[in-house]
Amino acid sequence: MTKRNVKSLYIHIPFCKHICSYCDFCKMYYHEQLASQYLSSLEKEIKTYYQNDIIETLYIGGGTPSSLSKDRLIQLFNSLKIIKQSDNLEFSFEVNISDITEELLLLLKHYQVNRISIGIETVNDKFLTFLNRDHTKNDVYDKVMLTKKYFHNINVDFMYGFYGQTLQDVKEDLLFFKSLDVPHISIYSLILEPNTKLFIDKTKPLEEEIESEMYFYIIQFLEELGYCHYEFSNFAKKGYASKHNLTYWNNEFYYGFGLGAVGYIDHYRITNTRSINHYNKGCYVLTKDYEDRDIEMSNEMILGLRKIKGVNMNQFILKYGQTIEEVFRIHDLVKQEVLKIEGDYLSINQKYLYLSNQILERFIDIR
Repeated sequence: MTKRNVKSLYIHIPFCKHICSYCDFCKMYYHEQLASQYLSSLEKEIKTYYQNDIIETLYIGGGTPSSLSKDRLIQLFNSLKIIKQSDNLEFSFEVNISDITEELLLLLKHYQVNRISIGIETVNDKFLTFLNRDHTKNDVYDKVMLTKKYFHNINVDFMYGFYGQTLQDVKEDLLFFKSLDVPHISIYSLILEPNTKLFIDKTKPLEEEIESEMYFYIIQFLEELGYCHYEFSNFAKKGYASKHNLTYWNNEFYYGFGLGAVGYIDHYRITNTRSINHYNKGCYVLTKDYEDRDIEMSNEMILGLRKIKGVNMNQFILKYGQTIEEVFRIHDLVKQEVLKIEGDYLSINQKYLYLSNQILERFIDIR
């Protein structure tokens, strides 16, 4: 079993000034007094469960962390002072285009944030309305250029797969994203999640064949620009892969603090309540489930095969004392070239990446 080594920490800020039509994350409209109460509860949770681990990656997401007022941001950062930080800490902070100002960027820099993640999704006016986003193409360009004055490690989110979208629409968005010249791009196909406006409105999904064509075009386009496709949905210039997200894909332990956050500590998957009333009363944890060796091995494959390089087969043996072949039925998938073995790594053949969910389901069950 994995020895305790917690080097990553996620913090969830559930507040938004604007609710997007596709978002199923734990979120609510911003209210200053409620935000103050929430951040006080967050500080108490951190003090209760944080065990002095030296943190190498810290990620503040949401919701919209940048929706917090200056006073609340200062309150948030002050609550993090007890956390022991590595000298080479990767400190990521999510921002919305409409929140980006010089004052915000200077404040983030003052508190040692060194990686900015910007939700853009699209700059096509028709689909901005569809997604209920509140920016324009000019807003995006101006705000990203402003952010680049203060930060060099920047991620932008790109979304595709909207009903009625064409490959030409995707190409036009990609050309704009190219002009931003940032070192990391995350791509997401639209998923119609329950309890979102799009789902409630019975929005139709895009045809799978068209969405698949879009996915492979995006991969080709970004790779030709010099981005390394290192995970299903993530592309980075050399040296800019997300260390924090690699913690998840490597099936390593991490803290999760805040409303609806998930952590993985000492073989327990810990999920926090999504009720702010319960959270503010100190009832942080909703479920705490022990993951035995079989579950851990399944997660090792399901998460690890998201990486384009795949799972290191020798590391799997060192971690679990068995080969992947002894634990999972992979012979037929390798024979069919759905999975491939290159050196020490087992990975999904690139031409089958779009079918990854069906492939990963094979690793839910142990032999």
